[in-house]
Amino acid sequence: LSQARAEIETTLARYTHLYDFAPVGYFTLTRNGSIQRTNLAGARLLGQARSLLRHRRFGQFVIDEDLTEFDNFLERVFAGSRQENCEIRLRASGTHPEIVISIHAIHDEKEVECRVVASDITERKLSEARLELAASVFTHAQEGIMILDADGRIVEVNRSFIDITGYPLHEVINKAANIFDSGCHEPEFYTKLWAALKSKGHWYGEIWDRRKDGDLYAAILRINAVRNANGEAQHYVALFSDITALKEHQNQLERLAHYDALTGLPNRVLLADRLKHAMAQTRRRENFMALVYLDLDGFKAVNDIHGHETGDELLIVVAQRLKDALREGDTLARLGGDEFVAVLADLGSRNECEIILARLLQAASSPVHIKDQVLLVSASLGVTLSPQDGGDAEILLRHADQAMYQAKQAGKNRYHLFDPELDLHALTHRDSLQRIALALEKKEFVIYYQPKINMRSGEVIGVEALIRWQHPERGLLLPDEFINTIENNELISKVGDWVLDTALTQLTEWHKIGLDIPVSVNIAAYHLQQEDFLLRVRDKLAAHPDLRPDQLELEVLETAALADISRISRVIGACQGLGVEFSLDDFGTGYSSLTYLKRLPAMTLKIDQSFVRNMLWDKEDLAIVEGVLGLATAFGRHVVAEGVETIDHAKLLLRLGCERAQGSYFASAMPASALPDWVRRWKPDPAWKAERVNLPSGDNLTLIYAEVDHRQWVRRIESALHGAAETPPLDPRTCQFGLWQFSDGNTHCGHLPEYLAVLPVHERLHALAQELLALHSADQTEIALKRLVELHALRDQFIERLRELSSATASALLVAGFKKGLRKATIPLL
Repeated sequence: LSQARAEIETTLARYTHLYDFAPVGYFTLTRNGSIQRTNLAGARLLGQARSLLRHRRFGQFVIDEDLTEFDNFLERVFAGSRQENCEIRLRASGTHPEIVISIHAIHDEKEVECRVVASDITERKLSEARLELAASVFTHAQEGIMILDADGRIVEVNRSFIDITGYPLHEVINKAANIFDSGCHEPEFYTKLWAALKSKGHWYGEIWDRRKDGDLYAAILRINAVRNANGEAQHYVALFSDITALKEHQNQLERLAHYDALTGLPNRVLLADRLKHAMAQTRRRENFMALVYLDLDGFKAVNDIHGHETGDELLIVVAQRLKDALREGDTLARLGGDEFVAVLADLGSRNECEIILARLLQAASSPVHIKDQVLLVSASLGVTLSPQDGGDAEILLRHADQAMYQAKQAGKNRYHLFDPELDLHALTHRDSLQRIALALEKKEFVIYYQPKINMRSGEVIGVEALIRWQHPERGLLLPDEFINTIENNELISKVGDWVLDTALTQLTEWHKIGLDIPVSVNIAAYHLQQEDFLLRVRDKLAAHPDLRPDQLELEVLETAALADISRISRVIGACQGLGVEFSLDDFGTGYSSLTYLKRLPAMTLKIDQSFVRNMLWDKEDLAIVEGVLGLATAFGRHVVAEGVETIDHAKLLLRLGCERAQGSYFASAMPASALPDWVRRWKPDPAWKAERVNLPSGDNLTLIYAEVDHRQWVRRIESALHGAAETPPLDPRTCQFGLWQFSDGNTHCGHLPEYLAVLPVHERLHALAQELLALHSADQTEIALKRLVELHALRDQFIERLRELSSATASALLVAGFKKGLRKATIPLL
């Protein structure tokens, strides 16, 4: 018995030990949840000493939200269910504010208590929650997720992966990830990717893959290795997002930032990058490149006439043609408006560059058909070469722009190669413009006046206002030294306005002292073409009410008038409506035609001084002077001959029928203060007074040409003696006078003593020339040169005899005309 008791006690002790130190909590609970017994693990679950738990209700340790669940649990247990399970949360102290326990109850209906086993499943629940969260994230993530094994084969994918790639799960499981290869990456790309994964355990970057339907898509991809305890990669987790739309938007933004919206060509930003790259390539390959600045000629007129919509369409067509004219690898960019820049890289020769430039000119000037209209433009190209032009990108562009301007100035529809000397000239030009503007501001300009003379009457018929620059360092400067600088600049209008104001003010001053004399003012084409020019003239006349408008004459260069004849004609007509007259200056230099003369309403033609100055010994210049006089007579215009420097000029002009003239022979330009005294003292030269009554006839014109012909012939003899020219014809029968002598001369004038007097002088003149040239041929040039004085004397004697013959011929014609008129008058009396 004692042995049995001992065994029972041993078993009971073993049971008590197992009960007390079991890892799970054991509770004996009554129907109302009162704790009757518990083990140590149960006490730890409730966070109380075991001795304090007896008869305390288990429910007071249950979280309020779970108390109903616990009460229902006990009710089911004591209602007859032998086993019941439940999960509840307990209040607890320690690291967690609450713990989750799983309770399992066993109850025998014969007993009033139930036995409850409670296990702490807090960590398990947390793990389950984490796993559930991870599964939810995996399933619902917007990123595609792909799990690979150590060999790179697909183990699992999520829904977003299927949506992005288009591959269903069963088609990718156990497949290698290279089934998405797009072909956009070189093999080295994937080699480096896997090398990074194996060495670093991760890789991040952009990649292009291919969907199941074959479409490419861009993805941002992150791959991380999952390692075991030994540090070996067991799996790889790849997360990726489809960024195709983002890339397309990025490309659109990049295109907007780097490409012209209208033509699709690179803009200034991208041009800078391309140009920098081309310059680096040129240095590396040791060849050369060309930078071409291109501006369309006539595009503004298209915009003005046809509208901006048509202008835009024209730009699109021309831009494409220009692009097609270039080589692959060249760049054509649009800077804005009708300005383009081409970068011609990797050129092997100048000839290759010139061929491309010719194609560009052809592309720009080809007709463009838009809306049943044929539009024509051309292009002016400025070109600079690198590395010959050693500037940076900005300097190259500026140099090409300057060269393009030179192409415009040279006539458009051409190219011009940048010249450093011209660049220096441009800088000097800007400095000159600034200095001239300062001179106007500081009142350094003055006006000189040159008289105009009527040689038949001897009276002063007007003065021309001529600007001078009283330069503080260089002294008095003539217009040729500064006017050309501002000719096509707004400054010319300001200077022109100043001259008008000054001349009108001076007229008013002269009017006060009784000098009533018209003044003519030179007007530049740029000034004349200003929209408000007529208003300016009207206001200036209104500021001088004591002056008659016809006392002002405006002179415009013929070449300027012909440049825009329709516009200039309207301006001239409008000014004449105010009473202001116009004259065409330098007439004969602008390719004049009868049509132009008819359309230009100017009343006075001023023969350019170069023709007048040379007409004494140049038959062509003499013919021009005679032609202008004939046109003026036919169209009822006045003529003023400029450049009359000698008495011979004055006499010859009178013999040609030209009455009005100006030049240094009469008076040089003088200050305004000197003019009144000069006018009072002015007297015509008696030496040419006799010439004023002669009018040119056919024979007289021939004699005039003979005079000029022999002046020029003697000059050629002198040049031949000095070895500077070939020997001119010497036969007296083939010169101008000889041809006339043996035709109309003998017939018309053979009876005149003056005719007979000129013949031997003519013969001696030619004979002496032959003798001098013979001496020259015999190496006796010094003797021949000393006898030139004899040749000059015979020339002057011959010219004098010609003039006497001309006067006798004119008198004979006058007498013959008088007799003819007398006969007609007496016929009715017979």
